[in-house]
Amino acid sequence: MSYQVLARKWRPRTFHELAGQEHVVRALTNALDQQRLHHAFLFTGTRGVGKTTIARIFAKSLNCEVGVSSHPCGECAACREIDAGRFMDLIEVDAASRTKVEDTRELLENVQYAPSRGRFKVYLIDEVHMLSTHSFNALLKTLEEPPPHVKFLLATTDPQKLPVTILSRCLQFSLKRLPAALIARYLNQVLEAEGVPREEEAVRLIARAGDGSMRDALSLLDQAIAFGSGRVEAAAVSAMLGSIDRRRVVGLLEALAADDAAAVLRQVAELDELSPDYAAVLAELLSLLQRVALVQVVPEAIPDDDPSDPGDARRLAGMLAPEDVQLFHQIALLGRRDLPLMPEPRGGFEMVLLRMLCFRPAALEAATPASSGTVTAPPPAMVSATPVSRPPVVLTAARVPAQPVSEWGVLVEQLGLMGMAKQVALHCALTARDGDFFRLALEPGHAQMLTRTVEDRIKTALEQHLGRPINLKFQIGDVTATTPADQQKQRQAERQQTAANHVVQDPHVRAMQEMFDARIAAIHPLDDTDQ
Repeated sequence: MSYQVLARKWRPRTFHELAGQEHVVRALTNALDQQRLHHAFLFTGTRGVGKTTIARIFAKSLNCEVGVSSHPCGECAACREIDAGRFMDLIEVDAASRTKVEDTRELLENVQYAPSRGRFKVYLIDEVHMLSTHSFNALLKTLEEPPPHVKFLLATTDPQKLPVTILSRCLQFSLKRLPAALIARYLNQVLEAEGVPREEEAVRLIARAGDGSMRDALSLLDQAIAFGSGRVEAAAVSAMLGSIDRRRVVGLLEALAADDAAAVLRQVAELDELSPDYAAVLAELLSLLQRVALVQVVPEAIPDDDPSDPGDARRLAGMLAPEDVQLFHQIALLGRRDLPLMPEPRGGFEMVLLRMLCFRPAALEAATPASSGTVTAPPPAMVSATPVSRPPVVLTAARVPAQPVSEWGVLVEQLGLMGMAKQVALHCALTARDGDFFRLALEPGHAQMLTRTVEDRIKTALEQHLGRPINLKFQIGDVTATTPADQQKQRQAERQQTAANHVVQDPHVRAMQEMFDARIAAIHPLDDTDQ
């Protein structure tokens, strides 16, 4: 007996067997059960999401010998023949191969005749957008005044190419791309029924590679079973797809979070031995960064038991500041676009990662010269003897003493909070404290950041710092007291002003301006914490 591929063997034959597309199934089942049947239906969507499958099930529901309903029996001659593809009154046409007007006229010349076997004569036209303009005109004539025994089921991946006159005469159903999680569940059901051993990570890789198409995912599953000699394993599937182990991407992001350039380059060297597609690696990095950002903003969006994320996103969310995650994501996005322009893929990939390290806020602050009272002038090559425009001079002012902070500001710095929890704490003011009871007022503009998880993280950090249980309450409203974030801004403004005054009064600076006809481009004050 010849082997039947999984995509055909596991094609749904009833509406309840379909995976996804509930909005379409609901409309069609109600129309069938209530006998409110239009004469033309248009199914749109990307490849492999169920357009022709739904159309065939609908044709079977119309012609089942038991009666018109959303539950065809599957046992009568009409149902069996439709499943086998030999029902005389179901005329399937591939419009991509029959684009001429003569083909369409030949197809429609028998529309007026009653069906041979079934209740309705059903025309299923796939990729209908491929018809020529004259073919559409010929089809339109029939769509305007169809015989009562005829139903048209049209399917296309590109509905924008259909004339509006055709669209206006059809009920339109837009099929969605299928989520990877839904595809993975269906693949697991198939493997369970087929008795094929599998690893969950391998199934997830195939589901993601399916890119929203169940048919593509089933075809890849067929290939994976053959590649793995009857088993579906993560290592074999990764090799087959040319993808890399997700743990390597996690390792890269950990090295970036640790600001360890040497570790980042070691990771890239190890990765290069696998001859990866660096654009695909950046895509995987973008996906991971998106999940990290999601955890930081809405922690409950990814459940703790989510099988697609074994705790990596939550762990990385605590290692990276939110602004670093957003910066890394933007740099990776631009780097993926520019990667084909690089003379060598590995070098381009390394530059993307090094750009992340160089442009993160902490790196920029560390790059500021630390010597007190120094003035950094441009090198001689940058200064023209007869300058047309004044070159910039970057100045570093003397250290400015730190201003006193509030009790809550001191606590926030000592708690070691990171990410969203620290941002919430910085924008709170301590309105009441009675022993182990704390009441915090949060600015309304940051109320969306306050989640149950964030509250628990701040409470836990306070209890660990104080060494005893506490009672913590939040209130949202206008904050009259100064928050630590306000104090930071105030101290920064005062340091900047003091530094600017110091620079303006410095005789060495004035001498340099006169000598080189220079202008002051930027002033970077140093406080007592700078080294």
